[in-house]
Amino acid sequence: MPLMTGEQYVESIRKMNMQIYMFGEKIENPVDHPILRPSLNSVRMTYDLAQMPEYEDLMTATSHITGEKINRFTHIHQSTDDLCKKVKMQRLCGQKTAACFQRCVGMDGFNAVYSTSYECDQAHGTHYHENFLKFVEYCQTNDLVTDGAMTDPKGDRSKAPHAQDDPDMYLHVVERRPDGIVVRGAKAHQTGIINSHEVLVMPTCSMGEADKDYAVAFAVPSDTEGIYMIIGRQSCDTRKLEGSSMDVGNPEFGGVEALIVFDDVFVPNDRIFLNGEYEFAGMLVERFAGYHRQSYGGCKVGVGDVLIGAAALAAEYNGVPKASHIKDKLIEMIHLNETLYCCGIACSAEGEATVSGNYLINLLLANVCKQNITRFPYEIARLAEDIAGGLMVTAPSEKDLRDPVLGPVVEKYFRGSSSVSTEDRLKILRLIENLTLGTAAVGYRTESMHGAGSPQAQRIMISRQSDLNAKKEMAKALAHIK
Repeated sequence: MPLMTGEQYVESIRKMNMQIYMFGEKIENPVDHPILRPSLNSVRMTYDLAQMPEYEDLMTATSHITGEKINRFTHIHQSTDDLCKKVKMQRLCGQKTAACFQRCVGMDGFNAVYSTSYECDQAHGTHYHENFLKFVEYCQTNDLVTDGAMTDPKGDRSKAPHAQDDPDMYLHVVERRPDGIVVRGAKAHQTGIINSHEVLVMPTCSMGEADKDYAVAFAVPSDTEGIYMIIGRQSCDTRKLEGSSMDVGNPEFGGVEALIVFDDVFVPNDRIFLNGEYEFAGMLVERFAGYHRQSYGGCKVGVGDVLIGAAALAAEYNGVPKASHIKDKLIEMIHLNETLYCCGIACSAEGEATVSGNYLINLLLANVCKQNITRFPYEIARLAEDIAGGLMVTAPSEKDLRDPVLGPVVEKYFRGSSSVSTEDRLKILRLIENLTLGTAAVGYRTESMHGAGSPQAQRIMISRQSDLNAKKEMAKALAHIK
């Protein structure tokens, strides 16, 4: 099957029968719902860009399974060049949407499960890698979106999965049958689930023998019986119901989060990639986290490009583009943003092949990348708010601007530079508000802190990967200490 167009993708999601709830009601038509549609548009962009010749090298790849051209979001990395192109692709998608385009978790899950299932088979004589290869080929051939689902609700975080008061706080196997397994639990913070054809479930932490029922990885269609989704609230989300593209800030693109509930869901044997092999849960989590921390050196940088551009326009529209302190703030924003990109490219260029053949990033540098992501976007956002000015959060609505009586007053008193309309000034300020405070802040600022693990999770991995003893030996050698 050739690559789907964006419109074909939208229609493929329309045909699905996902159980989606928001504001206490079941959403019968999520594809056209004004709050949910912008998130679908963000995923659609990954299909539209893959159809454009100028982006073919970044957006597509050659499948090592079929030899056919595929969307890079379904690719198994075959080289450090693939890893670098992944980051560049993510930056491009961030630039085009200024939102979370939602396919990174599935792509990162693909590559983590690929190598982990191979090594589990080597140790246990299982057939998980064969199962996974068939699943990947199916997704590549049909050009599907896969949601990666790792994070469990976790309940009391001082307790292991098996020790929770409520066993469903971590997704687990409740029944094993000759033809498959039945699972129960939930996965939280799922940005792309309502726009995905498939969901790839992975364990969320390292586990011991007592947790073996929680050491499970599998994939099922997103509309499988027993799966339902509850949409999370976001700041300014109901503005999308008001019909004002100006007040939304980014009227076409966005993202939403959801809780996925697995209410005794059946998984057939050929869709199981881990089933009780608890000693491989930690490997899978570590590799997935590394890939996903690499991803942030691309996607957040692309959104940062848009925010920097918006801040520069705000300075122009306010009439102060030549002020020295404005220039210095923009330079600082660019410096921080490009530093993040450097980290994403560095951990990719330093990647190495796993025993399964696919390529893994340099885990230390990937964690350094994400540690910087927990800090720099906050400073970029702060500087953008500084440059934009207070009108960003006190501007009147579009209805006021269009009102026959109030409109002329708004036009007069909220005008900045005489060369720019009041409407354009308000539009760019609303875009900055959207990126720093509104719905897009979930995919830029707040997600920069908690996505792909908390800051402390990266610091733990940096400690593990840094080989401090080797550094001690270097110092001893130079100081002539035996």
